[in-house]
Amino acid sequence: MNYFSSNFKLGIIGGGQLGKMLLQETRKFDVHTLVLDPSESAPCKIACNEFFVGDLMDFDTVYNFGKRAGVVTIEIENVNVEALEALEKEGIKVYPSSKTLRTIQDKSQQKLFYVDNNIPTAPFSRFAYKDQILTAINNESLSFPFVWKSTRFGYDGYGVKIVKTYSDLDNLTAGECITENLIAFEMELAVIVARSVSGQVATYPVVEMEFHPEANQVEYVICPARISDENAKKAQLIALKTSAAFNHVGLLAVEMFLTKNGDLLVNEVAPRPHNSGHFSIEASITSQYEQHLRAILNFPLGSTKSKAAAVMVNLVGDENYNGPVAYENIEKILSLEGVTPHIYGKKETRPFRKMGHVTIVNQDLTEARKIAEQVKRTIKVIST
Repeated sequence: MNYFSSNFKLGIIGGGQLGKMLLQETRKFDVHTLVLDPSESAPCKIACNEFFVGDLMDFDTVYNFGKRAGVVTIEIENVNVEALEALEKEGIKVYPSSKTLRTIQDKSQQKLFYVDNNIPTAPFSRFAYKDQILTAINNESLSFPFVWKSTRFGYDGYGVKIVKTYSDLDNLTAGECITENLIAFEMELAVIVARSVSGQVATYPVVEMEFHPEANQVEYVICPARISDENAKKAQLIALKTSAAFNHVGLLAVEMFLTKNGDLLVNEVAPRPHNSGHFSIEASITSQYEQHLRAILNFPLGSTKSKAAAVMVNLVGDENYNGPVAYENIEKILSLEGVTPHIYGKKETRPFRKMGHVTIVNQDLTEARKIAEQVKRTIKVIST
């Protein structure tokens, strides 16, 4: 099929920054794109061919949008899966599939999937509602500290809390959830696996993620991860095993813990382009966004080799500001070697909202990390 400069239409559900960066690749190849997002001012709006406003969880909205496209993909997991299932039954290609998405959307189902497929993961318990957690603590089947996760609709640190005392229970939302043992980990890692329609597979280098201690958000992504070759190979093999179990099409970001005992445990996955792969735009031979496009259109996958070491810094809203966004000191970071900022186009800032990222490339990883620290200290995301 001729996808380029043709009547073919690619439907992208979700119009955020991941979609916007994917659209840079569709524009490069002149692929006609449709985007659906609930916000009239979504970042994707300026870059797609056709833009539709609608609720991503509404069956009719998602179904009618998908009927316009030849292939449908996502840039966010919170989508009406029944609508995607109906589209698949009518012969429309949906990547990742509704089956993959249904499992990943629900954290308790995701954890059971790891157990069923012998994929290493942290021990966990499932609860239908919050009050059951208190009962479990009183019965001594659960003890502080532990990690609480809402089974649905969590992202960027939302829907995840470390619970250390009884008072922390008051801040948890009601509804179905899981708890996990608090893992003593050395570092958090991620591996992005690309899988094409025909089953060709490629992995990106293992990256290391440094998190903000309060917001539970990634502050830095470091490529390659500062781990042994043995652990890097082990992490890639676990990611490949996870990818094979899901049999997904497109990208799968596999996040994992490297424990102090040297074990690797899968934390969770995302079936789409991912924050941990932003570095690839500047640092890889094939960016994760081009790779996703190659995979879902069933073209040969590109090389995942790095051209240089890279560190990515997330730009998030300053915790003291809400309102129309302003970026301070961008000209100062542009004077630094190997620095490329990406501004997502969100007009309103709020505390810890992802507003952009900066990638630093350098042949020396230690130097890249130093410059990243300087970038983090210099640039400010505030309100006018």
